[in-house]
Amino acid sequence: MTIEPHVEQQGIEQEPEDINALMQVRREKLSVLREQGVDPFGQKFEASHHASEILDTFETLEGREVSVAGRLMAVRGHGKASFANVQDISGRIQIYAREDRLGAESYELFSKLDIGDIIGLSGEVFKTKKGEISVKASQVVLLSKSLRPLPEKFHGLKDVELRYRQRYVDLIVNPEVKDAFILRSKAIKAIRDYLDSLDFLEVETPILHSIPGGAAARPFVTHHNALDMKLYNRISLELHLKRLLVGGLERVYEIGRVFRNEGISTRHNPEFTLLELYQAYADVEDMMNITEGMVAFACQTVLGTTKVPYGDHVLDFTTPWPRISMLEIVKKHTGLDFESLLSNQEAREAADGIGVHVDQDATWGTVLNEVFEKKVEELLIQPVIVYDYPIEISPLAKKIPGREHLVYRFEAFVAARELANAFTELNDPIDQRERFMQQVEAKANGDEEAHPMDDDFIQALEYGMPPAGGMGIGIDRLVMLFTNSPSIRDVLLYPTMKDK
Repeated sequence: MTIEPHVEQQGIEQEPEDINALMQVRREKLSVLREQGVDPFGQKFEASHHASEILDTFETLEGREVSVAGRLMAVRGHGKASFANVQDISGRIQIYAREDRLGAESYELFSKLDIGDIIGLSGEVFKTKKGEISVKASQVVLLSKSLRPLPEKFHGLKDVELRYRQRYVDLIVNPEVKDAFILRSKAIKAIRDYLDSLDFLEVETPILHSIPGGAAARPFVTHHNALDMKLYNRISLELHLKRLLVGGLERVYEIGRVFRNEGISTRHNPEFTLLELYQAYADVEDMMNITEGMVAFACQTVLGTTKVPYGDHVLDFTTPWPRISMLEIVKKHTGLDFESLLSNQEAREAADGIGVHVDQDATWGTVLNEVFEKKVEELLIQPVIVYDYPIEISPLAKKIPGREHLVYRFEAFVAARELANAFTELNDPIDQRERFMQQVEAKANGDEEAHPMDDDFIQALEYGMPPAGGMGIGIDRLVMLFTNSPSIRDVLLYPTMKDK
């Protein structure tokens, strides 16, 4: 039986017909293995150590018997002796196999293995003459036969679209991808640890909503057959969590998937992971402290520092972060003093004068926000908290007394993008109903992202919701920063893709 040449030694790009030929060879090997009584898709195997443990604690393990399980990634044969590399979740370890140690039958099996096969092995830890820590195999077991060759080394899985579609291969051949997702998991755990230490209670709320709300976004629509009713995948966690404050749960949070029927870009995916938290008897300033404290804690926990390289910059998450009002930062970077622009028309004309063109019916607040997004946001590289937002774009936040065109709201910006969004929550049911009505009107006028009326939420507020602060943060965008990833798809195991 021919042994498929190791892809690392080929150095040429395989055309589809070559891959098909190699797959045929592997299927022939599969048949031979079964004829010889070898199960090509084996049973449970207990590994005593991961590769990195053996490498890191060689002085303790030298001369001892260990067992390892993983994927065969390289084979270098030398007659009756071979070297191989086996990869598990922690990394790679070199294996030394000899016929006189394994026995003729087992060594023959080993010699017929292909790159990509998953094996288990036992053997003695030693160091080669060249100083490489290795395992001298005394037993090798085939655990899963790989019927499809991995991408060859020199070209590899480089096509970005293919990497996202075949994440399972991407994780095998690009170790840094695996490391990014391990870091993601650790970051989420650190966030949970931080909030748990503040006595927040993690809860779960429905994914399917009868009324979409809590964010300006288009929902995905589905249908429940038994109830014969339209349902929506949630676009936010907010309204259900705030109902829990009404019920007396004073500190709650949820980390979960939300769904928005929007475009796909380096910063947007139709489904993403959101953290939202709500604290009774708190306000927006408490949310500022929690946001920057939580991010800095997670960063320090998973990376060992609060200074992180991102693109051409080094982001410094050390607390406290700078805080500045939207009015001040717009004036600083554009020269426009919106405090002195007393009418909607004046605001529109001022924006037009600096190249920000808005709708002819745009209000003072929407113009202010548009100028901020077009002229200021791209300049906010280091972590900064921007507060005091216009009421028109903040239907769930509490008004600032005496400045009722503004609300107690902030957004945290890092690397020229929004990371977190927070309010002193509106708990006045009469005011909330009026703002919902304005959203309903906007929706009737064609705004597909406006809120519909949610009478049940108003009813909950009528029972009384305590003064509260609330905050939401995009987990995916945070992990992008921690891993120096330019695209959100780099930190989603399975990003949304168009069907082939």
